Amino acid sequence: MTATTDGSSGAPGPRAAAAGEPTGTPADPAPPAGSPPDSPHGTAAGTSERTQSAPVAMGDVLFAAERAAQRSAEYLLGIQDSGGWWKGDLETNVTMDAEDLMLRQFLGIQDEKTTLAAGRFIRGQQRDDGAWATFHGGPGELSATVEAYVALRLAGDRPGDPHMDLAAAWIRGQGGIAASRVFTRIWLALFGWWKWEDLPELPPELIFLPSWFPLNIYDFGCWARQTIVPLTIVSAKRPVRPAPFPLDELHTDRHHPSPARPFAPTASWDGLFQRLDKALHGYRRIAPRPLRRAAMNAAARWIVERQENDGCWGGIQPPAVYSLIALHLLGYDLRHPVMRSGLESLDRFAIWREDTAAGDGGQGGGPVRMIEACQSPVWDTCLATIALADAGLPADHPALVKAADWMLAEEVVKRGDWAVRKPRLAPGGWAFEFHNDNYPDIDDTAEVILALRRVRHPDPERVEAAIARAGNWTLGMQSKNGAWGAFDADNTSPLPNRLPFCDFGEVIDPPSADVTAHVVEMLAHEGRAHHPRTRAAIEWLLAEQEPNGAWFGRWGVNYLYGTGSVVPALAAAGLPTGHPAIRRAVRWLDSVQNSDGGWGEDLRSYRDTASVGKGVSTASQTAWALLALLAAGERDGKAVERGVAFLSETQRPDGSWDEPYFTGTGFPWDFSINYHLYRQVFPLTALGRYVHGEPSARRNGV
Repeated sequence: MTATTDGSSGAPGPRAAAAGEPTGTPADPAPPAGSPPDSPHGTAAGTSERTQSAPVAMGDVLFAAERAAQRSAEYLLGIQDSGGWWKGDLETNVTMDAEDLMLRQFLGIQDEKTTLAAGRFIRGQQRDDGAWATFHGGPGELSATVEAYVALRLAGDRPGDPHMDLAAAWIRGQGGIAASRVFTRIWLALFGWWKWEDLPELPPELIFLPSWFPLNIYDFGCWARQTIVPLTIVSAKRPVRPAPFPLDELHTDRHHPSPARPFAPTASWDGLFQRLDKALHGYRRIAPRPLRRAAMNAAARWIVERQENDGCWGGIQPPAVYSLIALHLLGYDLRHPVMRSGLESLDRFAIWREDTAAGDGGQGGGPVRMIEACQSPVWDTCLATIALADAGLPADHPALVKAADWMLAEEVVKRGDWAVRKPRLAPGGWAFEFHNDNYPDIDDTAEVILALRRVRHPDPERVEAAIARAGNWTLGMQSKNGAWGAFDADNTSPLPNRLPFCDFGEVIDPPSADVTAHVVEMLAHEGRAHHPRTRAAIEWLLAEQEPNGAWFGRWGVNYLYGTGSVVPALAAAGLPTGHPAIRRAVRWLDSVQNSDGGWGEDLRSYRDTASVGKGVSTASQTAWALLALLAAGERDGKAVERGVAFLSETQRPDGSWDEPYFTGTGFPWDFSINYHLYRQVFPLTALGRYVHGEPSARRNGV
C-alpha cells in the first residue's frame, strides 16, 4: 500500500460505500447551476458537517478560532513526512486509471492484481445514470465514460452486465465513440477500435519547426508540448494491437461508426485548420522517408533528454504514458533503462487502499487502485509551512526548519524549456513535483519564497542565495503584458487551441491573475513593491478585475480562488483597503456568502455565468474568501465572523476538514482536481491570520 499524508489511507473508495447510498451516487450532490446562496444547496455541506462541532456563538468566534487553529496545526504537524515534506492525494478522474490499463494492455504487461484493483476503483466511481463524471457531483462526461467502459472490459466486465449496459446506452445517447475527444479515439485506434485515418494528423516533422515559426512545439504549454511530441511518433507509426474484444455496442451506427463531418466555412479559423489537417493527411502519403525517420529520431532524443531522474516526464502522468508508447514503437525494449525507469515511475503514481465496501458491481470488495495525474509535494509543503507559521508556530520550530531544508534541496538550478524564450536568464526556482527539473513553475517559486521567509533557518546565507536566484528568475519570466503565466513567458499564441487535435483542454499558458498575484505578493514581501515590474503587474491585475469585483481563477475554482489570491497581493503591495478595486471585491464576497457562513463555487461557473460564486460551502473556498476579506481590513466584519464560525463548526474532531468537492483545476472545466491537502492548509492559514493578524513583510524578524 502506498502511504498517503493527508490523513487518508489512499485512494477514495467507491462512492457507494456510504450507508444507504446507491451505487455511483455522490454523497453530496452538487448544486444545480444558478442555485442562490441561501438555497438548501448553499447549506448542504455545513448542515452535514456540523455534526462534528457545536454551533459557535458570535461572541465566542475568536476563542473558537484559536481552538480550531490549534487542532488544525496539530493535525498538520502529525502528517508531515519524516523527510520534511507534505503531500496530499491529488484526485482527478477515471481516465487516468483507464489509460493506465490500456497502456499495460498495449505493452503486454498487464497483471491480474493491478487490473482488478483498478477495475474496482473505476466501477465505484460510476454514476447512477451509467456515466462517469470528471469531478465530484459533476455531469456525465462522454470521453471519460468511453474510456472507463473500455477499462472495465479489460478488467473482465461484460456487455451484458447491468452497469455496462447502462453505460453503453448512455454513450450511444451522447453520440457514441464518434463524438468523443481526439485523445480517446487515439487510445481506441491503438487497438483497431477506431481508424487512424479518421484522426487529425500530427506529423513528427513538427519537431524541426524553429521557435519563431507558428505552431512550433514551444508555442504550446509545457504539459501539451510534452504530450504532443511523443504523439507525433505514435501518429506517424499508427500501431494497431489485436483488439481483445469488439466495441460495436458503443457506436450509434455500428456499420458507419465514423460519420463524415462537414467542414466549417473556409474564412473561419476552424475551416482553415480543418483544411490544413486534410493537407497534412495528403503530405503523409508523400513524406520523404529519410526526413520522417530523422524527425522521429529527433523527437525521440527530445523525449529522452527530458526524462527526469525518477523516470517520469515533467512529473505528470499523460506525457509519461505517451512517451513510453512512442519509444517502444521506435524499438526501445521494455528492459531498456529509459523504459524500465519510466514504467517504475508510473507505479509511484498509484495509490492503493484496501476496501471491502459493497458497490463493486457485485464482485465483492478488495484492493482498489487510483492513479494520480501528478504529485504535489513542493506545493503542499510550501502552503503547509505558510499555514503553520501564520497560525503562530515559532519560526525556528523543528518542523518548519525541516520543511525549509527539504524545499531548499528541491531548488531547480538547471535550464529547462523556459530558456528557449529566455536564453540569457539564469535558472532558479521550484517545480511542483518531487522530480521536475525541466519545468519549474512560477507559482510554486513565489509561494516557496514566501514560505522560506517565515522560517528562521540555521543557515541564512543558504536561504538568501536560493531566494536571490529564484527572485531574479521570476522577474525574468514576466510576460510582455506585465503578468506571469505558470511555466513560460509569453506563451500566448492563439493558434494551438485552434488545431483539430487540441480538444482536450487548454494547450497554452497565458498569464493568469492568480499566478500574477502570488508573484506580486512575493515581490512585495521582498521589498520590491515599487519595482517597475511589480507596478506593471499591479496595473495588469487592476485591469483584469471583473465588473462584479471578482478575479478569474485559472488554477483554482474559480472566482473565489482568483479573488482570494489577488486581494492579499494588492494589500501586500501597498494598496489601501479603501481602494475602489478592493472595496468592489469585498462587496462581491459579501454578496456570494452562503447562509451557513461559508463560501463555495461549483466548477460549472467556468461555463455558466449564473454559477459564478455559487455552490456548496467548502473549507478551502471559505478560507480563500476569508483571506481576501482579512487582507481588505474586514476582520471585525460580520462576513468574516460568520466565515470563521463556519470553519470552526465544520472541523472534524481530529482537526481536519472534509471536502469531497473539487476546488483545483488543471484546465478550467476540462480537467479538475481535488487537492486533498487544500482542505487543511488554507483553513489553517485563514484562522491563523484571523487570530494573529496579517503576516508582515519580514515576519518573525527573518
